[in-house]
Amino acid sequence: MAKSPVSRRSFLKTTAAGVAGAGVAPAVLVGAGTAAAAEPAVLGPGPVTFTLQVNGKSRELTVEPRVTLLEALRDALDLKGAKRVCDRGTCGACTVLLDGKPVYACSVLAIDARGAKIETVEGLASGEGLHPIQAAFVEHDAQQCGFCTPGFVMATKALLDRVPEPGRVEIARGLGGNLCRCGTYAGMKRAVADAAKALAKKGA
Repeated sequence: MAKSPVSRRSFLKTTAAGVAGAGVAPAVLVGAGTAAAAEPAVLGPGPVTFTLQVNGKSRELTVEPRVTLLEALRDALDLKGAKRVCDRGTCGACTVLLDGKPVYACSVLAIDARGAKIETVEGLASGEGLHPIQAAFVEHDAQQCGFCTPGFVMATKALLDRVPEPGRVEIARGLGGNLCRCGTYAGMKRAVADAAKALAKKGA
């Protein structure tokens, strides 16, 4: 049998050289043939100034990028309606609307809400006149301690904007992301049904 002209030693040398070349080539090609990509803007860790659209108004604030929308609303913009209760996105007491959709403000970074339309419970009333949803909650005594109420009101607003005439199942689903430790669910459901009627009458 003829002896192979390629020895084990020469094979290993050739393979090592090929691997090294493969590792170096991409870096050389990128450096020589393409322009360096523009570095993305770095925000933080210090305070950053930006603007949020809250209840139809532009509000400028300066906060660190790690600040949540709930913290920004309460501490920087003095809008105390959204409540800090669980602070982990489970109870719904901090519910606000972001482009019409209900979100937990404690789980959204304020800086990520730039460019979005933010609605809080403070934006519902017109002067001293209550919004039909707020009036219905008062009429049906749909609150006790009151901590969860703003979140339920905003969840109701999102529901009725989407489904003007909700049935019992739709109401239950619409409020399903909010918890009431006082257990006033029955009053809240009646309030939602009456608010839907009032809004329909108002729009007629």
